[in-house]
Amino acid sequence: MKFEQHLQNRLAEQKSANRYRQRKTIANQTSFGQQLAGSTMPVVNFCSNDYLGLSVHPKVKAAAGQALHEFGVGSGASHLVSGHSHYHHALEQALAQMTGRARALLFSNGYMANLGLITALAGKAQHILCDKLNHASIIDACQLAAAKNGVKQFIRYRHCDLAHLEQLLQKAPPHSLVVSDGVFSMDGNCAPLEPMAALCKQYQAVLVVDDAHGFGCRGDKGAGSVQAAGLTEQDVPIYMATLGKAVGGFGAFVAGSEALIETLIQFARPYIYTTALPPAVAAANLQSLQLIAHSTALRAALNSNIAIFTTRVAAHCQQSAHWQQVTLLPSQTAIQPIVLGCEKKTMAVADTLMAAGFWVGAIRPPTVPKGTARLRITLSAKHGASQIEALIAALDHALLQALNHPASNNDE
Repeated sequence: MKFEQHLQNRLAEQKSANRYRQRKTIANQTSFGQQLAGSTMPVVNFCSNDYLGLSVHPKVKAAAGQALHEFGVGSGASHLVSGHSHYHHALEQALAQMTGRARALLFSNGYMANLGLITALAGKAQHILCDKLNHASIIDACQLAAAKNGVKQFIRYRHCDLAHLEQLLQKAPPHSLVVSDGVFSMDGNCAPLEPMAALCKQYQAVLVVDDAHGFGCRGDKGAGSVQAAGLTEQDVPIYMATLGKAVGGFGAFVAGSEALIETLIQFARPYIYTTALPPAVAAANLQSLQLIAHSTALRAALNSNIAIFTTRVAAHCQQSAHWQQVTLLPSQTAIQPIVLGCEKKTMAVADTLMAAGFWVGAIRPPTVPKGTARLRITLSAKHGASQIEALIAALDHALLQALNHPASNNDE
């Protein structure tokens, strides 16, 4: 079989399973109203991770413009060569202060941060224990560390199952790594960090938290899930988060002790061998942090929108038979999943919502486990209550149409 035909066969299998992914091109954007290329109707974005709407904040854009004038478009080299500007340095200091740690280290994105820190820290005398529903970057990083570093065992424990985690810790050598999301990106629930930290202390394990979806949204002044749980660096020695979600910019960071950060500078290959973020992006991130730390209004607006959505949806589930055919996961975060199970039905509902002017993510395996295809609705501080109400009304219509359609009921 020719290579091209092999590729075509793989694509055909993806299409037949209703798992074919396609990009949508944005022609322009103002706040959360977006125009898609080839469309005359704007859509309201309910799938962005820009939870506080800071990507379009005037002060953030102005900060980026000033740094662009100073430094140009790119950083030109890695941090260790000549790419580390005063904006990068100030951003790292602000991140360390915000998370209550000695130092922070910037990475170009979250995937690289997880690859860098886990492969740099995991060794032959350790186990890696990883939540079953952790982000793909964590799973890939653990697998690479197991293959490259000869880690004794890499085990994925049952999702948020403390009893299973303790069973594994009882057999793990000291200084093994326990890795968990702070907020799980597809379910929207929060890890039980306080009892996890207690278990790690008891069994001399090191807790690593990826707080990509919690940083900026949770905790005092947006400091994240660890701070919201009342924990410190002594409880969670390694804290990682991204800057492309609630911060509204781009990049990622790891925060921790002086020794941790110096270890990553010396041994984290994705840090050593990657061009630094553009200084304009670092400046924009820095401005966003200042807005997050010094104002509670954005987080209050986000939490209000979460309450509006969950209250209205819960009422529909009590009153309507077609809503009782879906599963609502118990999320109190900006991530609100509605599990339909069937890929075809999920795509049908998402398409109906798009036609009504609402852009909602349709998430299918392998991003989520088989049989749990879902709509992943994400809320922002910038959504208006009327937009949320209109989305729920459109969702009610779309679910009724898809779940009661005879042709779709037999498709699993």
